[in-house]
Amino acid sequence: MKRILSIGILVLLTTFAFAQKKPTKLAPKKAAPVVAAPPVADTVKAPVKTAKKKLKVPPKDGFYARKDIDSTEMVPLADVREEDVFYAKRIWREIDLRDTVNSVLKSPKSRLIDVLIAAIKKDELTAYSPIDSALNEDDAFLNPMSADSASKSALGTAEVSNNKTGTVTTVVNDFNPELFLKFRIKEDWIFDTKRSVFEPRIVGIAPLKYNEVSKQWQPVFWVYYPEAREILTKKRLINTNNDASSLSFDDFFIRRLFSSYIVKESNPGDNKIRDIIADPRERLYESERIKKSVLDYEQGLWEY
Repeated sequence: MKRILSIGILVLLTTFAFAQKKPTKLAPKKAAPVVAAPPVADTVKAPVKTAKKKLKVPPKDGFYARKDIDSTEMVPLADVREEDVFYAKRIWREIDLRDTVNSVLKSPKSRLIDVLIAAIKKDELTAYSPIDSALNEDDAFLNPMSADSASKSALGTAEVSNNKTGTVTTVVNDFNPELFLKFRIKEDWIFDTKRSVFEPRIVGIAPLKYNEVSKQWQPVFWVYYPEAREILTKKRLINTNNDASSLSFDDFFIRRLFSSYIVKESNPGDNKIRDIIADPRERLYESERIKKSVLDYEQGLWEY
């Protein structure tokens, strides 16, 4: 009996062990691992990086790069009536740019000849012929010139011949600022009785060019200075003493910052000093004499 009972218990234990190893139908099956699908290639192109836009306004180059003075208004000169002019003396001067004081007028960054020619080409300034119909020197502003005529007069022309066709063409020379080393100024020294002021008034200015034929410096055109002031006031002059200076070309002339010598004064024969005196040294002495006589007149107006 005990033997049969032991065999039964052994069978039950074996069956129970086998039932644990075999999965039941109710037990959930293990989920299969999910495999991620390969990424679908995007047909839309990625945005292309555009180049960085340039700044519309260039960066400020310190405090030196003030080329023009657009914000500066022209300071008007006092009105002078002809009835109030008790004394007047007309003087012609020449400014030599080879002089250190005047060398600022030929600075490569700001030349006076560049300002004048550019304004004439834009029809902002009127150029007048330096000669009249009789081919005599004329500075009375009676014969206005076109922009092309003024450019040809200033730059000069050359004749180019074509050997194939046999034609000759006149062309304008290239601009060479080194040819304009002198400027002539026509001015009036006046005594205004209303204001009791003795002062100079610049009437005209002309660039000079050396004539190889006559061996003299001759004007290429004249500019009426009161008209040119509108332009010269807004053009900055390179100041060698102060880079932050707002000195304009008009300031240079109105304040009399230039060095010059007199080449002519009003006289009955309309003669220049060189027409009367041949020695260059004696011409300078005569220039200083005329300058002193004008200043002495001012001193003689007052009593102490």
